[in-house]
Amino acid sequence: MTSPSTPRGAGRYAPSPSGDLHLGNLRTAVIAWLLARDSGRAFRMRVDDLDTARARPGVAERQLADLAAIGIDWDGDIMWESERFPAYAAAADQLADRGLVYECYCSRREIAEAPRAPHSPPGSYPGTCRNLPESERARRRTALGPGRVPALRLRAEVTELTITDRVHGAYTGVVDDVVLRRGDGVWAYNLAVVVDDAAQGVDQVVRGEDLLSSTPRQAYLADLLGLARPEYVHVPLAVNAAGERLAKRDGAVTLADLAEAGTTTRAAVARIVASLGGPEGSDSIHDLRGRVTFEALRSGPWEFT
Repeated sequence: MTSPSTPRGAGRYAPSPSGDLHLGNLRTAVIAWLLARDSGRAFRMRVDDLDTARARPGVAERQLADLAAIGIDWDGDIMWESERFPAYAAAADQLADRGLVYECYCSRREIAEAPRAPHSPPGSYPGTCRNLPESERARRRTALGPGRVPALRLRAEVTELTITDRVHGAYTGVVDDVVLRRGDGVWAYNLAVVVDDAAQGVDQVVRGEDLLSSTPRQAYLADLLGLARPEYVHVPLAVNAAGERLAKRDGAVTLADLAEAGTTTRAAVARIVASLGGPEGSDSIHDLRGRVTFEALRSGPWEFT
């Protein structure tokens, strides 16, 4: 599934194979595809299967089939993050050579219960392992037990960063000592996404607005690695009648579930097209070309009922 590449960079979609895509996921993919194609960019596909223990067999293939079924095509080969560990290690080494990486031995519970500075956001790392003496590092390293390695964290030199988003405008968010590699040896998403976007020539990142808060961390990593920040586009989510993010618990929300309930893929696509202001009665995402603008995406979430 290829088409000629362009010299103007690329957009992308990067699903995680932990479950089938629902219509909200597919709608975000359509927006990413449209904005890339309408701007003359290539469109890349990447599978976020970093955590091989959570990746369910056959899910990635079903996701790719569903994307193709609704009319999305992509350029070049699919990138699988599970095959990219050497690239992430090289990026971490680059940061470590500058003294910007340290080992962390904290459990999630210890992080959650640790005291923090006033106004620190929930979940931010309190710096417990940042300045441990080497003797204490050696002791904690030994105490980790079989099958565990120290997590690797970035020694951030800023506490916040402002990025520009094409939907939300200027956004300032927290930058803490983000995990680069987890204690089970799995490379972290925040590092992988920066490395892989650069490797695929991605200069436009379109994804759900629930990921906006993590973007300053990724932009900071890109700066440190000497990589250009992409154009960020965080789009409104699909929500249920209660205003909550659409999920499997909301019933028939995937193409397979909708098919079982008697709704065809074409009918499902028609709902996506209508939600994005497409021509009345259209069931083709190609009829949305030139219609989805950054201004239109500021209209708020799509209520799926």
